[in-house]
Amino acid sequence: MGVSDRSRSGTALGGALHRWGVRAPWIALALAVPFGLLAPSLPPTVRYAPFLASVLLFGFPHGAVDHLVPARLAGIDLGRSVGAVVAVYAVLGVGYGLWWLLAPASAFVAFIAITWVHWGQGDVYALLALADAEHLPTRAERALSLVVRGGLPMLVPLVGHPEAYRRVAAALVGLFAGDAAALDAAFTPTARAGVAAAFGIVTLLALAAGARRVRRDDAARRPWLVDAGETVGLWAYFLLVPPILGIGLYFCFWHALRHVARLELLDPDARAALAEGDLSGTLRRFARDAAPATVGGLLVVAGVWALAPRPSAGPEGLLAVYLVAIAVLTLPHVAVVTWMDARQGVW
Repeated sequence: MGVSDRSRSGTALGGALHRWGVRAPWIALALAVPFGLLAPSLPPTVRYAPFLASVLLFGFPHGAVDHLVPARLAGIDLGRSVGAVVAVYAVLGVGYGLWWLLAPASAFVAFIAITWVHWGQGDVYALLALADAEHLPTRAERALSLVVRGGLPMLVPLVGHPEAYRRVAAALVGLFAGDAAALDAAFTPTARAGVAAAFGIVTLLALAAGARRVRRDDAARRPWLVDAGETVGLWAYFLLVPPILGIGLYFCFWHALRHVARLELLDPDARAALAEGDLSGTLRRFARDAAPATVGGLLVVAGVWALAPRPSAGPEGLLAVYLVAIAVLTLPHVAVVTWMDARQGVW
């Protein structure tokens, strides 16, 4: 089922996907804002809880069905599908892991860039396939949307919460005895003001391009309003909610949840269950499919802990180990998702 297929609109399946992929993530983040405002006074266990939850709740498992994607999307034999994806993970994951060992500061910058692209591509797909966005018809407009949507969780926290952002960066780089001072230039008031101004302009350009399509009757108004509302809302969310809590919740309930919806569209049984309103059955099927690779991912976390020269038992040290493991797994995951984008005609 390609991204351009609009036949789901108005059907039970289309309604279920809209509620799951469009409404539910925003409701989850909106409910989190009051907790975010209280975050400085909350105990560390609460602030770090979303990342802990992400081990099993959507976040970590959302990439754990990659080995089934070629089989479901292209009809490739299951054995070849698993073998190809395992090879991609082995080559890219090991290579990126070595990068962290040898040059952690630049590896951290690469992690930000990779996540920026990946979270952006996830939202572009969601806008097209789940929200029926007609105001993104060209590759250039979709690329601009990717820059904005991926940049929101990566850049806005830098503008609004530089010290918290710096602590996380220092924890990840310090895990491998790297010098986080190499990143200090990004946290100066001048750099942050430049980021805020430049990214604000890019955001306005993206929204204006969509508005122009709507005014010319080239696109429906409602999907653009969804896009604009999400964009403005995420700007406010990441300005208000400290990064550890804010990004942890976004990872679980926005990015990962939308990707799980995308994955379940590839499974005929899951589509049938969704069309019948059986969301719990769909999620149980996903959990079953994701369980083996999720266990494998936890072994990667253990491997990072074992190889890191300076692992720490404190909350920030444990988070650093977990985030580096996610980074190592994200690069091959992006390769799989990029292949999905090409196969489904996203670009």
